Amino acid sequence: MPSELNLSTLKPAQKRRDRKRVGRGLGSGKGRYAGRGIKGQKSRAGSHKMRAGFEGGQMPIYMRLGKQRGSTSKDAMPIGPFRTVSQGVNVRDLERVFDAGTEITPELLKAKRLIRSVRVDVKILGQGDLTKKLAVSAHGFSKSAREKIEGAGGTIVWLRGEPVPKVKKERKRPAAVAEEPEETPTAEAEPEAEVETEAEEPAE
Repeated sequence: MPSELNLSTLKPAQKRRDRKRVGRGLGSGKGRYAGRGIKGQKSRAGSHKMRAGFEGGQMPIYMRLGKQRGSTSKDAMPIGPFRTVSQGVNVRDLERVFDAGTEITPELLKAKRLIRSVRVDVKILGQGDLTKKLAVSAHGFSKSAREKIEGAGGTIVWLRGEPVPKVKKERKRPAAVAEEPEETPTAEAEPEAEVETEAEEPAE
């Protein structure tokens, strides 16, 4: 850069490059087909405005591959649009950082740099041992973490209420109707057929 900056020493930051000028005749170096080739989709106007993933009408890759089942179901978390994100904190970290009798909240966890943000749910996990009596408030608790906190004499507080396990609905089956045994037809005593006897003719 020159020591003195004035109009005569001004230079662009990058070297100027001329843009490609197409459609200027056969002598321009890009004549006749203007660099687009002969016919076809990409030789037409507007052909470069295709959406992402378009493969020229061929079945695109995202449709050829198999799909994960339940991607739009709330039961399929954390796969689909209803995915949940939580920050895990193990009980061994609570044992290491806090003193007995401390009331632990997400704000306190952030102050101690055990979590990054209070805007994301906090879940207490059960890795490690816990011997201190603590009162822990969080959005979620694993089964082992809950047992270890309560086993050490502490308490837990669900910030969004304790989750209720889902009960699967059983399909109602029609009650089986006791079938009455079919009566077998009894052979009724038929009246004996009268046998007609021909009258004997008198001998001559």
